[in-house]
Amino acid sequence: MGLLTNKVALITGAGGGIGRGVARCFAREGAAVVIAEIDEASGRQVEQELRALGSQAHFVRTDVLEKASIEAAIEATVDTFGGLDILVNNAFVPSENVLLEHKTDAQLARTLTSTIWATWWAMRAALPHFKARGGGRIVNFTSIDVDVGAWLHSDYNAGKAGVVGLTRSAAAEWGRFNITCNAIAPTAMGATFHKLAAENPGFYERAAAMRPLGRPGDPELDIGPAVVFLASEMARYVTGVTLHVDGGLHLPGYNSRPADVPVREY
Repeated sequence: MGLLTNKVALITGAGGGIGRGVARCFAREGAAVVIAEIDEASGRQVEQELRALGSQAHFVRTDVLEKASIEAAIEATVDTFGGLDILVNNAFVPSENVLLEHKTDAQLARTLTSTIWATWWAMRAALPHFKARGGGRIVNFTSIDVDVGAWLHSDYNAGKAGVVGLTRSAAAEWGRFNITCNAIAPTAMGATFHKLAAENPGFYERAAAMRPLGRPGDPELDIGPAVVFLASEMARYVTGVTLHVDGGLHLPGYNSRPADVPVREY
C-alpha cells in the first residue's frame, strides 16, 4: 500500500523475532530501513531480505547497552538515507529468570540500560533529525509482563514500566515538534517462543488457549502491521497510548507463578 513510502526508519533488534517482522512490514510499505542489530550475521541476513522485497536497507551493528553505539546508529541512518522519520525501540538484553530476591544489582543495571536507557538515548539522538524533517514517529516496546507483574521478570518489568512513562512524557512534551510517541505491548512467536515450544510439548497449544483469539501472534503478519499503523499518517493524531497487540491476552492476563514456589513462606 506504500504507507511508509519515502520514510526512513531505524529499528533496533531487527535481526530476528518481532524486530525482523516489523522490518519486513516496513519494507513492504516502502520505507528505507536501518537494521540496528548487534548480531552481524542475522542483521546482514535481514538486510538482504529487505532488499529482495524492493526496499532500501542498511545494517548497522548496534549494541543497545552502549550510548555511543546507539548514537552512531542514528548518525549512520542520516548519513545513509539523508534523514530519519521513524524510530522503533525494540531491542533489549534479557537476564536470568530468577526470583526478585535473587536478582542482582548488576542484572537490574544491565536490564535498565537495555530498556529505558537505550530508549532514552535513541529518542534524544533522534530528536534533532525529527525536527529537521518537520516531525517524526516513535514506537517504543513495552510488555504485558508489566501489567501482570510477571514472576522472575522483576528487572524487565521495572524497565518496561519506565519505557511507558518515558513514552507518555515524550508524547506530552514533543507534540509541539509534530512528533508522536506511542508504545506497543506485543506477544508473538519470536525466538524465545520457539525455544520454549521445542523444549515443552504442548506449549504452543497452551499459549494459544490463553488468548481470546485462540492463537499465538506472528511477528510479521500480526505485530508488524500495528507498528506500521503507529508509524504512518493513519496515526497522525494518536500519541501517548500503549497498544496491546497480543490476541487479547491482556484481557484475562496470565499467571506466571513458578510451580515450585510455596504459596506462603512465613
